Amino acid sequence: MTATALAGVAGTRPPGRRFRALRRLAPLVPALVLLVLFLAGPVLWSFYAAFTNETLTGTNSVSPRFVGPANFVRMFGDADFLNSFTLTFVFVVGSAVIGQNTLGLMIALLQRGRSRFTRSTVNGVVIAAWVMPEVVAALCWFSFLAGEGTLNTLTGLGQEWLYTAPMVAVILANVWRGTAFSMLVYSAALSEVPADLVEAAAVDGAGMWQRLWHITLPLIRRSIMANLMLITLQTLASFGLIYTLTGGGPGNASQTTPLYMYDKALRYGEIAYGSAMALVMLVIGALFSLLYLRLIKVED
Repeated sequence: MTATALAGVAGTRPPGRRFRALRRLAPLVPALVLLVLFLAGPVLWSFYAAFTNETLTGTNSVSPRFVGPANFVRMFGDADFLNSFTLTFVFVVGSAVIGQNTLGLMIALLQRGRSRFTRSTVNGVVIAAWVMPEVVAALCWFSFLAGEGTLNTLTGLGQEWLYTAPMVAVILANVWRGTAFSMLVYSAALSEVPADLVEAAAVDGAGMWQRLWHITLPLIRRSIMANLMLITLQTLASFGLIYTLTGGGPGNASQTTPLYMYDKALRYGEIAYGSAMALVMLVIGALFSLLYLRLIKVED
C-alpha cells in the first residue's frame, strides 16, 4: 500500500497535500492578522474595559478596578443615554430604512428603460453626493439650512432650521448623501428581473403598481434585505455628519448614541462608560444583522 493510501486510511493528509493547503492559505495571513489587531482586538478590549472603572486620566487610568455590571446599570438609568438611544432609533429608521432605502429604489425604478445619457447623468449626480466626505456634505447642508443660508434666501422664511428641526436636518442630509448605495444595489437587482415576465404581466392587464408589488419586489427581496442590513449598520454608527452639522445640539436634541459615547469617553475621559455603550451598540448591530439574515432564510 502506498504512502498516500496509508495516510488516507489513517485519516490524515499526506505531507505534500498539507503543504499545498498551507501555501494556498498563506496569502490570507496578513488579512487575518489585521482583522485580529484592528477588529477583534478592540472589541475584546472594549469588553474588558466595560466592566472596569477605567478613565483616560487620574488614578483609574493607571490601575483600573473591576466593577462588574455597574456601567451598564448606570447606562440604563441615564436619561441622557436613553434620549440618545431614542434619537439613534429615529435617525436609523428615518434615514436608512425609510429614506435611503425607499429613495434608492424609486430612483432605480425610474431609470429603467431610460436612455444611457439620462442614466449616466442621474447616477453621476447621486453618486457625487455619496463619494463626498461627511464633513464636506455636512458643510453643504449647513450652508443650505443656516439662518442666512440658501433655503431661507429662496423662501424668505427666516427659520433657523438647525435649531428648530435638528433631527429633520441630519436625516435629510444623511439621506441625500447615502442614497447612492441603495440606488446602485437596486439598479443591479432590477437588471436581473426578466423583462419578458414584466411585459407578459402588462399584456395580461396588470397595472404598474401590481407589477411592482407582485413581480418586481418579490424577485429582488434578497437584495432588499441585504441593502437594509448594510445601510442600517452604516447609519447606526454615523458620527461625522451629525457632529459637523449640529454637534448633537441644540442641547442634546440631535445627540445620537455615537455622539454621546464620544462625549463621555473622550471629552470627559470616562473610557469605561463609553466602552459599555460601544458594547451595547455592537450587540444591537449584531441583532439587526441576525434579524435581516433570518428574514432572508425564512423567505428561502
